[in-house]
Amino acid sequence: MSESAVALSHMIDCQLRPNEVNDERIIAAIQAVPREVFVPKVKRSVAYVDEDICVGGDRFLMEPRVFARLLVAADVQDTDIVLDIGCATGYSSAVIAGLADAVVAVEEQEDLAALAEKKLAELDVMNVAVVTCAMCDGVAKQGPFDVIFIEGAVEEIPAALLKQLKDGGRLVCIKLERGVGRAHIITNTDGVLEHNNLFDADVAALPGFEKTQSFVF
Repeated sequence: MSESAVALSHMIDCQLRPNEVNDERIIAAIQAVPREVFVPKVKRSVAYVDEDICVGGDRFLMEPRVFARLLVAADVQDTDIVLDIGCATGYSSAVIAGLADAVVAVEEQEDLAALAEKKLAELDVMNVAVVTCAMCDGVAKQGPFDVIFIEGAVEEIPAALLKQLKDGGRLVCIKLERGVGRAHIITNTDGVLEHNNLFDADVAALPGFEKTQSFVF
């Protein structure tokens, strides 16, 4: 067994299963994607550690435990169309592709989007379309979506994204409130959006989702 295979097995047995990630579909989807392929070569030896990994500038792959628990909350079905916001190098989209019918992966940094397309093609992941555009805008023409997955901590969830959530759809993210990160799910039921916090989580912020400053005169 290769070092990467051992590290992957250890991640699943020691990070995921003890933290309420026991859905075998999710475990299988994660097992099928070599995480080390999606990080810089100098960081491949730590690809499976339980922390965010920088893939360039201010962009990170979310730590495995938090990522997997958000997948559990999202409850992605094999008929779902998923919007993956901030896909970076494409790891999250590759995993979600193993659960969903199709994934629209949004990345606004052209170099990361190109890398995501390259890595996904190398792994023969055929049900992901990478779109280069502003992450906060989503891709309305491809919506509405059954699931919207935001890859990082955000202070605000743009109205433009919420409008792309299908009836019965779920949006999952890490919501920052007064500097504290909490896994958050928004469910659309007949046009009514229900918000719920799930668990505490400390992950890197996703640029472009800062709270709009209000001025008092």
